[in-house]
Amino acid sequence: MRRRDLPHICRLDPESPILQYYLDQTSKMGQASALILNTFEELEAPIISHLHSIFQKIYAIGPLHIVPRPIGPQPGADTSHNSSSLFQTDQSCMGWLDSQRPKSVLYVSFGSVAVLTRDQFTEFWHGLVDSGKPFLWAIRPNLIADDNNGPNIATLDELKAATPVRGLIVGWAPQEDVLAHDAVGGFLTHSGWNSTLESMTAGKPMICWPAIADQQVNSRCVSHMWKVGLDMKDVCERSTVEKMVRYLMEGGREELLRSTEEIARLARESVRDGGSSHRNLQKLIEDIKVGAFL
Repeated sequence: MRRRDLPHICRLDPESPILQYYLDQTSKMGQASALILNTFEELEAPIISHLHSIFQKIYAIGPLHIVPRPIGPQPGADTSHNSSSLFQTDQSCMGWLDSQRPKSVLYVSFGSVAVLTRDQFTEFWHGLVDSGKPFLWAIRPNLIADDNNGPNIATLDELKAATPVRGLIVGWAPQEDVLAHDAVGGFLTHSGWNSTLESMTAGKPMICWPAIADQQVNSRCVSHMWKVGLDMKDVCERSTVEKMVRYLMEGGREELLRSTEEIARLARESVRDGGSSHRNLQKLIEDIKVGAFL
């Protein structure tokens, strides 16, 4: 782990109020009765083992998005929304994916928080187009910072018109469905933890461009620990984007796919009856029932 792989707060001035806040909160975590993690033991066994020296109880119960859910409506459940998405999804992209060849499309999304400058946005767009690979890019309304110094492509409609026929741009995509689609062969991501888990459990290798929080760490783990993707942090040039996309979708695909598919298998097994996450979830439920944390 290099310095630039540490969370972005580690790059702040030691006297920064933000850094001091995180240090204070982190130091208090050891006082907790237990730690509940959205991960699974087979993925992060050495880290979880080390955490046991700090926390009395640890429950690794993930990946939560593939934990089996009860069938049918549950008493008291709010069924007015069936998605955790912060934005309205554009389902039309699923029909477009149906028309693409298997594993031919690169899915691109930088999550719900990360912001790109117009220069960064332009470099990514040119790199994707120059790669010659089909791509689906989810561009939420507030993705591009308003720096008043951007390219001529200023609106989503103009960008769509300028994008070649092999590319599709939507405001927001149903990510889990997209990653599960046979046409998708890779994911250019900001390396948020939910996106990282969703990509691995779908068996899709990644190109990581982290921005904030834990994303730098996640990116390093993806590329060097789990070997399921490429780390592109601190770089945003069209030639690099093109090179990375070509490698992911062509030359490096088979090796990365083998690692990703193995992790996907382990993830699915962990949430099945008797799997590590299933056992930990049942233990958590029982401990809550008996008041183990009182």
